[in-house]
Amino acid sequence: MDLSASAMNIGEAAAHSGVSAKMIRYYEETGLIAKAARTESGYRNYGAADVHTLRFICRARDLGFSIERIRELLKLWQDRSRSSRDVKAIALLHLSALDEDIAKLTSLRNAIQHLAGLCHGDDHPDCPILDDLENGSLLTARGEFQ
Repeated sequence: MDLSASAMNIGEAAAHSGVSAKMIRYYEETGLIAKAARTESGYRNYGAADVHTLRFICRARDLGFSIERIRELLKLWQDRSRSSRDVKAIALLHLSALDEDIAKLTSLRNAIQHLAGLCHGDDHPDCPILDDLENGSLLTARGEFQ
């Protein structure tokens, strides 16, 4: 389908953008995208520019950007006089948050791997994994080994 040739309903816009109809409605409700034009019967109408914006949002979500960060990126994307410095700053903030998340997940993975290594996994009821869940003896509240 030639996106520039015709208006699309929400289902077609969803299919062309990779964003579900439910999420398109949510993005409209929260002001992330402009409210769609409506037909006389009240159906939403989307054009090529709307689909292009939805694809932008979809890719940003795939990269893990929050809705608020996407809102900032959209404003910069739509502002042709923007500074790439501003875009890079948002990306670097996101990268820093991802690094923190990776460190937390790595610590949790190591803790669980350690606990699994302590468990014999046999027919006996004793289990260091359950003991730790009960007592929190090996992990601190931040998920790091003591």
